[in-house]
Amino acid sequence: METAAKMSTIEKSYGHTIDIGNQRFRVGEAIFQPGLLGKEADGIHKVAHQAIMKSDLDIRRDLYQNVILSGGTTMFHGLAERLCREMKNLAPASVDIRVITPPERKHSIFIGGSFICSLSSFGPMWIGKDEYDECGATIVHRKCF
Repeated sequence: METAAKMSTIEKSYGHTIDIGNQRFRVGEAIFQPGLLGKEADGIHKVAHQAIMKSDLDIRRDLYQNVILSGGTTMFHGLAERLCREMKNLAPASVDIRVITPPERKHSIFIGGSFICSLSSFGPMWIGKDEYDECGATIVHRKCF
């Protein structure tokens, strides 16, 4: 609890200093309780559980045992353990939950996106700025779906 009460000061390269208090903990909590940010949405644990429950009964156990975190937000200390604990509260008691945290997860989204973009089959789905400016978001549906 002492750590939560401490204020940290970060000096930026451009000369400004930023004081950070318990915000560093509240941000991570919002992943599980979006209501803290005024959002009417389920937390990540509930969204993952609901997605698994909508899947075929035959693969649910495998999905629960292969929850893979990716993206920079997943770098919060203790996130994987918390997600596992929260999902255990929602899942059937007979199911083991395993949350996988690849070391490269901070950049996994970029790596996956760059891989997909390198596929020749993805070329027809590329959208230029001029196309987007002309058509807006509807161009995504026209070219990709």
